[in-house]
Amino acid sequence: MDYKAKTVAGLLAATCVFSIIALILSVVNVKDVFLPPSTKYGLVFDAGSTHTALYIYRWPADKENGTGIVSQVEACTAPGEGISSYADNPAEAGASLKPCLDKAMKIIPAEQQRDTPTYLGATAGMRLLREQNSTKAEQVFAEVSKAIGKYPVDFRGAQILTGNEEGSFGWITINYLLETLVKYSFAEKWEHPRDTEVLGALDLGGASTQITFQPGVTTEDNSTSTFFRLYGSNYSLYTHSYLCYGQTQALKMLLADLHKGNSSSQEISHPCYPMGYQENVTMSALYNSPCVRAPSTPSPAQVLTVIGTGDPAACSTAIRKLFNFTCGANRTCGFNGVYQPPVRGQFFAFAGFYYTFHFLNLTSQQSFSDVNSTIQTFCNKSWAELVETFPQKDKLLHKYCSMAIYILTLLLDGYKFNEHTWSNIHFSQQAANTDIGWTLGFMLNFTNMIPTEALEQVKGHQPSMWAGAVSFIVLATVAGLVAAFLQCFWKTK
Repeated sequence: MDYKAKTVAGLLAATCVFSIIALILSVVNVKDVFLPPSTKYGLVFDAGSTHTALYIYRWPADKENGTGIVSQVEACTAPGEGISSYADNPAEAGASLKPCLDKAMKIIPAEQQRDTPTYLGATAGMRLLREQNSTKAEQVFAEVSKAIGKYPVDFRGAQILTGNEEGSFGWITINYLLETLVKYSFAEKWEHPRDTEVLGALDLGGASTQITFQPGVTTEDNSTSTFFRLYGSNYSLYTHSYLCYGQTQALKMLLADLHKGNSSSQEISHPCYPMGYQENVTMSALYNSPCVRAPSTPSPAQVLTVIGTGDPAACSTAIRKLFNFTCGANRTCGFNGVYQPPVRGQFFAFAGFYYTFHFLNLTSQQSFSDVNSTIQTFCNKSWAELVETFPQKDKLLHKYCSMAIYILTLLLDGYKFNEHTWSNIHFSQQAANTDIGWTLGFMLNFTNMIPTEALEQVKGHQPSMWAGAVSFIVLATVAGLVAAFLQCFWKTK
C-alpha cells in the first residue's frame, strides 16, 4: 500500500513539474501580434453661398481597395450666412467658424486631433466674390485660415472648389451612401455590388446648379468629363456646373430682367409673387452680383417697389427668358450651348431641389401631372390665402412659386427630363441617415490619397497560447493539491 501511494504521488509530482516547465516555455515563446488599425477622423467645411456647415467624418485606417469606408459622425451649421457675405468684414467670417470647431474638438479624441486632416471648400458664393473682387476673396480666406489654424488640427487649406468638383463629389456621396460603389456582402466583406446601376446627382445651391451622371455614350466635350477610381473600380462621368443658376442668383436675375422691362418706373410687377404681396428693394441690393448687369447709370440708394401679380403662366414665360435652350447642329446640349448627353438612369435631386419640393409636399414620387397641378394651384393663391394657409411666417413664402416654376423649367427644359423620365428623379435631403452634399464625396476621394495604415506590430501572445498556459496552470494546481492530499492521507494510515 505504501508502494502504491508513493507511485501515485510521484506521478502527480512529475505532472506538476512538467506543467510548470511547459508554462515557462509558453511565456518564453513570445510572437509578433498585430493590433487592428486605429480610426481616422477628418473635418470638411462646406462654405456655401448661403451658409457654412462643418462635417465630421471617421473611417478605419485599413481601407477597401484603396478607398476608406467613411461615415458621418456629426454635422454643425455655423451661425450667420456664407463666408462670402463677410466680404466687408472678413474677420467675422473666421469668427463664425469657432462654434463648430469647438464642437469638433469635443468629439475627436485629443490624441488624434493633430493628425485630423481639415479642409474648407468654398463653392459658388466665393466663386462670384472672386470674380467681383479678388482682393476681398483673399482676405476672407486669410481670416478663415487664421481661425482654423488656432485649433490643434492638420489644416490642409481653404480653397474654392470648381463647379465640376462640386458636382462630381456630390455624385460620389450619393452612390456611396446608396451602396452602388461598395457594399458589405453576406460573405462579411466589402465588395463591389454586381448588376447595380449608379445614380445621377442633381444639386441646386444658392449661386450654382450641378448635374452629374454616368452617360451611356462617350463624352464629346472633355471639359464636362471627369474620372474617378473608387474601391478598385473606374468611373467616367459627365458633369457640369452652371454658375449664376442657383436659386438665389436666378431669382435675382429674374427680378433684374423684370426691372429692365420697365426701367423708367420705380415699380416692378412680379408675376411669380402672389397677388397682394409687396416689398421694397434698393438698386444696390438688386445689382450687387456679377450675375446681374446694372443699368448704365444706377442709383444705388433708389428704392424699387416690387408688386406681386400672381400669374403663373407669365411667371413661367419670364423664367424661360433666363435660359438659352437652342443647341448647335448635330449636338445635344443642356442650356446656354453647353454640351450634355441625354440623361440616363435614376437621379437624386437634393439641396434646393429638395427644400422647395418638400415645402410643397412633392417629394413622394408624385407623377409629373400631380406635381404640375400642385404648383399651379399654389401659384394661383393670393398673398392673403397663403398667409392664412401657412401661418408659420416662412420668410420664403412669397418665393416658393417662383422657385418651384424655376425648378420645373431647369429640369425639363434645361436638363432635358420629360414627363416619361420625371419618375426617375428622387427628391431627397439624406441617404442612409447622412446629409447629401459634396463633402462626404470629397473625403472619400481624399482617402484614396492616404496610404493604408499598416497593422501595428507588438510583442505578445496569440490567444491560443494563453489558453494553453491557463490550462497548464489549472492542471498543475490540481495535481499539486491531489498529491498533497494523498501524502497526508497515507501518512495518517
